[in-house]
Amino acid sequence: MSHKKKNRNVAVIGVGQTKHSSHREDVNQPEMVHEAVRAALDDAGLTMDAIDCVVHGNMELFEMIHQPDLWHELGTGAYGKSAFRLTTGGTTGTTLFCAADILVASGMYDVVMAIGFEKLQEGNTTAGITNMADPLWARNLQTGALTGTCAYDVIQEFGEERAKRASMMYRVIMDKHAGLNPNAHRQFGLEFDQIEHLMESSAKLVGELRIIHMCSQSDGACAVILASEKKAKKLSKKPVWVRDHITVHREETFNHLGYDNRYPLDKTHKVAARELFQRNGIKKPLEYFDVFEMYDPSSWWGLDWIRDFFMLEGDEHFKLVENKEIMIGGKMPINPSGGVIATNPIGATALIRPAEAVLQIRGDAGPHQIPTPVKHGLASGFGGTMWTVLIMLEKELGW
Repeated sequence: MSHKKKNRNVAVIGVGQTKHSSHREDVNQPEMVHEAVRAALDDAGLTMDAIDCVVHGNMELFEMIHQPDLWHELGTGAYGKSAFRLTTGGTTGTTLFCAADILVASGMYDVVMAIGFEKLQEGNTTAGITNMADPLWARNLQTGALTGTCAYDVIQEFGEERAKRASMMYRVIMDKHAGLNPNAHRQFGLEFDQIEHLMESSAKLVGELRIIHMCSQSDGACAVILASEKKAKKLSKKPVWVRDHITVHREETFNHLGYDNRYPLDKTHKVAARELFQRNGIKKPLEYFDVFEMYDPSSWWGLDWIRDFFMLEGDEHFKLVENKEIMIGGKMPINPSGGVIATNPIGATALIRPAEAVLQIRGDAGPHQIPTPVKHGLASGFGGTMWTVLIMLEKELGW
């Protein structure tokens, strides 16, 4: 989208989530989705009559049910309304959010609900991922979402001992945040004095990527309601404004040599951050933002990507983790919710990121609320073959 070319400002006026877990056997898919929809409507003080359009998404091949949005009308309330179904891999949730924002900003609709979900116990995620790539041309991607290359690269740059310790420090911090979040899936109660033990004892997956580092499979849903400025000011006492967002990807052209002259070797995270901040005049993102809900599939990626998202140099990102500055109450709180490592209902995972940032800006995050004022939020999504979405959220208009 073109910067500052929106027809209308857009705000989030309602947020709803389910309790996330490994097995939601107490509900079927429409019932689980309805929990998030009902929570979002209650949060906004609305009924479905106020919703003009529903944008629905998940990784449908994981549950192996085609067009689940049709069945889910029983839980979404979308019957008789305009509706869209979107899927973009791990970024599905942020794509839903951005699409809802554009639909409202364009003037097509005044109030749009974005719904992301996944019920991974009812399918086979690994089979789904490994069958998405061509078995000949993409044979190197057949490990699916599991890759130890990031751990290898970080270890090569910063040394094995420091890298392994920083990655596990990140993991423990995320678990401590998850322990405060009543909706989080995995809450282990990890402590900092366990770091050395975990570094050596956790079972390995690929290379130095261990089970403890990696995100899980979760069942859960998230719903977010967005409205035009006129509607938002009328309907909500605490609207949170969508300032800007950007999508950068290398879909179908991923390789290690770069795919064109503009972005020869840069990661999509770095490209997205650089362009988004530049067009919004953000010169010092680490100082500007008050919270970052990052899509972190493992603690190795989370640790490494901090540098890209905040345009840092050298080992500045390491020091943020080592000094616990990414904790709630630190210099840059990252994933007060516990992040993707704790909770991963894939179709909803990336939507949870802006949803949680909105709650922080409103001061409604409950036990995992940042104690200092939160005015500027950042949220990201990641998936596919290097696909990044980055979203800026604001407490006030006037940027």
